[in-house]
Amino acid sequence: MQSALQKGGSRSESRLLSAILILALCLTLAPVLRLFIEGVTDQGVPSLSLAKSVLAQGSTLNALKHSLITAGLGTLVSVVLGAAFAFLVALTDLRAKAALVFCLMIPMMIPPQITALSWTQIMGPSSVLLKTLGVAPPLGAPQPLYSPEGIILLLGIQHMSIIFLTLRAGLRAIPQEVVEAARISGARGFRTWWQVVMPLTLPSLAAGTAITFVTALGNFGIPAMLGIPAGYVTLPTLVYQKLAGMGTTVLAEVSVLAMLIGAVAIVGILLQRFFQGRQNVYLVGSTSRPLAIPLGSARLPVEILLWAVVFTILVLPMFGLLATSLVPAYGVPLRFDTMTLASWGEVLFRQPVTARAFVNSFSLALGAAVVLMLICLPLAWLMERHPTRLSRLFDSLLDLPYALPGVVLSIAMILLLIKLPFTDATLYGTIWIIFLAYLARFFAVMFRPVQASLKQLDPAMAEAAQSVGAGLFQRLRDVILPLSAPAAAAGAILVFLTAFNELTVSALLWSSGTETLGVVIFNLDDSGETAMASALAMTIVFVVMALMTLIQLFSRRFPKGVVPWQT
Repeated sequence: MQSALQKGGSRSESRLLSAILILALCLTLAPVLRLFIEGVTDQGVPSLSLAKSVLAQGSTLNALKHSLITAGLGTLVSVVLGAAFAFLVALTDLRAKAALVFCLMIPMMIPPQITALSWTQIMGPSSVLLKTLGVAPPLGAPQPLYSPEGIILLLGIQHMSIIFLTLRAGLRAIPQEVVEAARISGARGFRTWWQVVMPLTLPSLAAGTAITFVTALGNFGIPAMLGIPAGYVTLPTLVYQKLAGMGTTVLAEVSVLAMLIGAVAIVGILLQRFFQGRQNVYLVGSTSRPLAIPLGSARLPVEILLWAVVFTILVLPMFGLLATSLVPAYGVPLRFDTMTLASWGEVLFRQPVTARAFVNSFSLALGAAVVLMLICLPLAWLMERHPTRLSRLFDSLLDLPYALPGVVLSIAMILLLIKLPFTDATLYGTIWIIFLAYLARFFAVMFRPVQASLKQLDPAMAEAAQSVGAGLFQRLRDVILPLSAPAAAAGAILVFLTAFNELTVSALLWSSGTETLGVVIFNLDDSGETAMASALAMTIVFVVMALMTLIQLFSRRFPKGVVPWQT
């Protein structure tokens, strides 16, 4: 009887796995496959002539060079900042570590176009903050951020959180006993860090560096807002300009550019996996006592330095953004007689596009988080219980839609959904194409934490429930869901906060009525409405910080692992 139950349960699980796996493949890998087909065919016939022509163009080579320079040097800035914070926060006895970690997560949650907008408000001849302080450069002076150096700096600041989180995770796994053993053997100070700590964390640092490079390569908001005014074009902005200027008639040419970006991104993915696989130093022992190297008399100066950096990269730009939002026009000094809330009132209460964008962004982000949770929980569990060739292939390629730049995924979604198979209907220009792009983009963000959590579960618990007659969905509801809920909640929080402010994907997919918040800010600034763009950007910053603070306040009531920045 029990054997019959197990066989019947296994068949139902296999059928469910096949159904969900096909759905996941259609969501994540079908757009990428469609993009590849478009790039290597000419009117349905295999041909590389178009690809060769596009890749040989001077604008393509120039944009590729610019992308590699800004992404590479921006990653270097991220490594310097993120690694310094990670080593000091994870290894030493600094005070207020939780507050530092919280603050360092904020840049990653703030969309890149807001980062670019906020920094332009504290530099240049029209800076309201500098004019108020009486130290603004003379009119006609160039905006220093409209340059490759400006893009590199802000890419480095925007993505330093990735280096910080990946390296900190590796550092927190080092037991205190390892360092104590090195000290007993005579190692001190810098030698302990170089010969003991660095070898153990080098794979984490290298993997984080590869992820950061891929993310910087696909960043659209910062190169668009700083590079386009300066005539400095990267691959993502070149794709945007071509598609925005000539419509869908250039989809084939744009798909080749997208494939070029994707090829560079895939190299970054392979490097990440290579470095993760190179870790040949294994930790044995308890990590219940994390490292806390005493700084002694240097602790206070180090703390002052770290908080000064946080103030410079986070608080000061927000002050500039706030000052700009409170003046009647960009460039007017902020005084009591010039202070006004007109821009706030106009953009929040009189512009219908703002309310529409808030509803769209909130609905898309929440919907993506919920749908991905419903798909990823059973899929990860069934893939663990019934591994197949197809599931292993899916697992190896799953990270591709997230690692590819957002503009690449956008082009892939347009090619796939501009005309639905066997019909004349299209999803292009509707909110559904953005929603499906979000599902593809953030699938891995939800799936990976759930998968890692389920790998640690004892399969005997689900088997015991099955042996007493629990059906498939009852086991999912009563056994799997409670045990994997913290990881799923952490993934859902990351998906929601990231998708809420997303621009890179929706920049090419929006139409009238489907604007997202990132698109509205970009369009306001592009049309010269800087004060209104600043007001809306500050509103979004307040919303994101309020959500993060609310999650932090209730974190003690959540199971361990729910709050991503506390894991």
